Amino acid sequence: MRTRVTDMFGIEFPIFAFSHCRDVVAAVSRAGGMGVLGALYFTPDELETELKWIDDHVGGMPYGVDVVMPASYEGADLGVDSPADLLARLQGMIPAGHREFVDALLAKHGVAALSGDDAGRALLGWTDATARPQVEVALRHPIALLANALGPPPADVVEQAHAKGVKVAALASTPRHATKQVEVGVDMVVAQGTEAGGHTGEISTMVLIPQVVDAVDVPVLAAGGIGDGRQMAAGMALGADGVWTGSIWLTVEEADTSEVVRRRILAATSRDTVRSRSWTGKPARLLKNEWTDAWEAADSPGTLPMPLQFMLVSDALRRIGRSDATELTTFPAGQIIGTMNQVKSARQVVFDMIEGYVEAMERLGRITAD
Repeated sequence: MRTRVTDMFGIEFPIFAFSHCRDVVAAVSRAGGMGVLGALYFTPDELETELKWIDDHVGGMPYGVDVVMPASYEGADLGVDSPADLLARLQGMIPAGHREFVDALLAKHGVAALSGDDAGRALLGWTDATARPQVEVALRHPIALLANALGPPPADVVEQAHAKGVKVAALASTPRHATKQVEVGVDMVVAQGTEAGGHTGEISTMVLIPQVVDAVDVPVLAAGGIGDGRQMAAGMALGADGVWTGSIWLTVEEADTSEVVRRRILAATSRDTVRSRSWTGKPARLLKNEWTDAWEAADSPGTLPMPLQFMLVSDALRRIGRSDATELTTFPAGQIIGTMNQVKSARQVVFDMIEGYVEAMERLGRITAD
């Protein structure tokens, strides 16, 4: 296949695979696509370890790194540059009533407390101060792409990446967002429809892609509910130069997804997800369950803005993960999970997508010929 993005990165297939698992990233890149490692959950030292491993296992093929540098978040106006100082200031902004609500929810489901050295990480790369160290680590490695998952990346970060010969992408859920990203110099826009897992907007993929394609003059990747070749063909028929995929990699052989979440995804339908602020404070599509329901209930105190919400629930999510309270186990996942019912290798998923794409295009060709 040849599109603007395959030429841009020297890859065989215009399939970009977002994953927090290094094994998935390396496997997809070796299979001819491009793996993109989500850096959010890693400290700078951990990210260094992950990227060094990918460097050693990707076979010289290109890969990318995805960071989260939101354009707006609670505490952005505090003028605090130190992550430790920012954490301390933000912790004091979490209301006691919200902490009591989380404690009561966990107690209701019999979720045990964590040991003192097993606490969840309260402040991940949700802020400028905590994401910049991740960018610095990423740019020390031979990455081909730096992506920003929430809004346009800071202009100086785009300049740093370009100075290293690294292309920059950003996710957009509206044409206006896409235009703002191009204005700061991104090389590629990921048009992500509401079907996607994780942070997502309200416009469906089918509607959003042509709007973004018409709004910008850089390559566009179709995202949101894309997991097979037919959907890939549809996205590219709408003007995209490739596809950005995420949820489809949660159940591959190489994924480090917990067995509880893997089983839930394999058994789920496309109606088993919901856009909820209960994870980070911004709307994100998650597996629907008693956790997401609780935050919509009449006795809920309501969610907090990013990054306070995740700081509030980080320990709780870790406690749930270590418990038998599977009714509270949630995870970012898109509506494509309704067709994910078996475990395959990442390589096989790539090849199945290409085979399905070719079959879809041949079918359309026959229609045209007739």
